[in-house]
Amino acid sequence: MSAQNTEVLVIGGGYAGVMAANRLTRRDDVSVTLVNPRPDFVHRVRLHQLVGGTDPAVVGYQEVLAAGVRLVVDTVERIDAAARRVELAGGGARGYDYLVYAVGSGSADPRVPGAAEHAFPLATLEEARRLRPVLEAAPAQAPVTVVGAGPTGIETAAELAEEGRAVTLVCGGVLGPYLHARGRRSVARRLAALGVTVLDGPGTRVSAVTADTVRLADGRTLPGGVTVWTTGFAVPDLAARSGLSTDALGRLLTDETLTSVDDARIVAAGDSAAPSDLPPRMSCQAAVPLGARAADTVLSRIAGERPEPLSQAFAGQCISLGRHAGIFQFAKRSDTAVPFHVGGRPGARLKELVCRGVLKHLAGEAREPGGYKLHRVSGATRRKLLDARGAGAPATAERTA
Repeated sequence: MSAQNTEVLVIGGGYAGVMAANRLTRRDDVSVTLVNPRPDFVHRVRLHQLVGGTDPAVVGYQEVLAAGVRLVVDTVERIDAAARRVELAGGGARGYDYLVYAVGSGSADPRVPGAAEHAFPLATLEEARRLRPVLEAAPAQAPVTVVGAGPTGIETAAELAEEGRAVTLVCGGVLGPYLHARGRRSVARRLAALGVTVLDGPGTRVSAVTADTVRLADGRTLPGGVTVWTTGFAVPDLAARSGLSTDALGRLLTDETLTSVDDARIVAAGDSAAPSDLPPRMSCQAAVPLGARAADTVLSRIAGERPEPLSQAFAGQCISLGRHAGIFQFAKRSDTAVPFHVGGRPGARLKELVCRGVLKHLAGEAREPGGYKLHRVSGATRRKLLDARGAGAPATAERTA
């Protein structure tokens, strides 16, 4: 590698990885390579629309990725931190001066008898594409059971019910756990209007799935038809396989500058990052600013400057309820829901603005690197969370890079 040029390798081309890659092009003496297993950008917040047939949930990288970023369609099998290189599934290796770890998340192991064999997960593009033809082949009157009442489950249930499907949403607890009670009631009313049967409460935990039934902990048996599984996320085990420190879920452990606690040349962002072992909620809302912060950390290290600590603030959560309604649940910066929400058609318009706005942020950063500013919102709330837990940021900034 040239002494005049710094090679930065970004693993993962989702929201965090694309934001980081684009922002890194601020310096002419930095070469950026993005390694991603797919040739297109997955707009993950629209996967429920892909299942419902209203959006492909992908856009070409030319729309969101800076022209100066080299895209390599491949999968990283292992990170060799000592040698500063990665091994690729397609063969060969690629070196780096700095690495941005942004591998994202996918579906968690359901750990429920029969679920892996008979239920369809919905956390990745491939899973959504596998589910869509199954639904198309099923009779219109066939029952559809959606397991999980977080945003993905609610959105999928509403999308399919609007198609005319007979949908049962199995919460396994509370409908929309993040939502304030007022927002929850609003969502429940909309789902009822769409004809969705909502089963909530402690007895609605799924105990087993077969080819034609879904069994609940309270003894009830539901007709299976098509079972969609939307509970939980997991992260790839690349960091653990590479000998890097991770949290209990496998996210890369970092300090508050998103620098790995093991290696100052490795910075993490998005769902696969665990800053101070206190990661923010897995979401697009967190991933984009985390990507910007990760890029800023790398650029600061290249410039010989001290990286700034993480600032992370949330606005709330938005959920689509079919194509004609939605909810924007407002929250404190600490990511705690407040009573105020916007529902109905205005809620749907806000959700659509958010979905389009994410791509605009990425495309804007591609055109004008450094233009994104939302990751600089006051981090006082996060500082309080760290202090309350007695957590200090590990001192990685002083390590030899």
